[in-house]
Amino acid sequence: MSKSVVIGSRESKLAVIQSEMVQNYIQKQNPEMTVTLLTMKTTGDKILDRTLDKVGGKGLFVKELDKALLEGRSDLSVHSLKDMPMEVPEELPLLAFSKREDPRDVLILPEGATEIDKTKPIGCSSLRRILQLKTLFPDMECKSVRGNVITRLRKLDEGEYSALVLASAGVKRLGLGYRISRYFEVSEILPAAGQGILAVQGHIEKDYSYLEGYGDADASCAALAERAFVRYLNGGCSSPVAAHATVEGNEMILEGLYYVESTGEYFREKIQGSRQACQALGEQLAKQMKEKYEVAKE
Repeated sequence: MSKSVVIGSRESKLAVIQSEMVQNYIQKQNPEMTVTLLTMKTTGDKILDRTLDKVGGKGLFVKELDKALLEGRSDLSVHSLKDMPMEVPEELPLLAFSKREDPRDVLILPEGATEIDKTKPIGCSSLRRILQLKTLFPDMECKSVRGNVITRLRKLDEGEYSALVLASAGVKRLGLGYRISRYFEVSEILPAAGQGILAVQGHIEKDYSYLEGYGDADASCAALAERAFVRYLNGGCSSPVAAHATVEGNEMILEGLYYVESTGEYFREKIQGSRQACQALGEQLAKQMKEKYEVAKE
């Protein structure tokens, strides 16, 4: 086993913090190893003047990291699972999923504000969020906001937006939990597949025994189910598909969101079953909803 490990990471503050979480785990479990970070700016970090669905979706955040893995410049990559494409290269498998942080979305107001200013738009680039926010705030506009969390908060505090909607997990990992004005329960806004979970990706030909014990069984089950649901519906950045699973004992409950583009309506349904069948349940729910609501729109 190699005595040194290089972790590929996006260069944003949040990405580095998340990569350091994995770095610290490896070093604690394997004190004889040297673990370093290789940070880089991805295409998705560079293109900030258009929404993701206009420039190629979630793959924009992993292309450079994948290239570093394939070329041997890094040994593994750490990603926010919600930013991962549903299809990953066979030679670059997902090795482990972290314990899940709070999966909910949150509302953040400008510094000093106590109420939302309805004369300004809510900053939000995700079609999944926009769709559900229209139900919660029917009289408010949503406007695209790109950039990392720190950049978005700066734009908010400069007066461009009335509020931001972000993932609780990222806000908390940045130590900015005090900025959260309210949490959106899963019943209000269904999270993105994999939200709150970190994914560790590696190369099929390398030994990763030093990662033993890192993966969380419940998060892995939820991640596989949620991603199977979205994958079946061919969802990604450009499609407002959402899925969230909860695992209790040997049982799993998965809720999915299905959007009918022709009518602008969305529907939510749940399925329950054995955790051993997590991926099959994800596909089953997606298939059921697609057949039901595709027929409904015709």
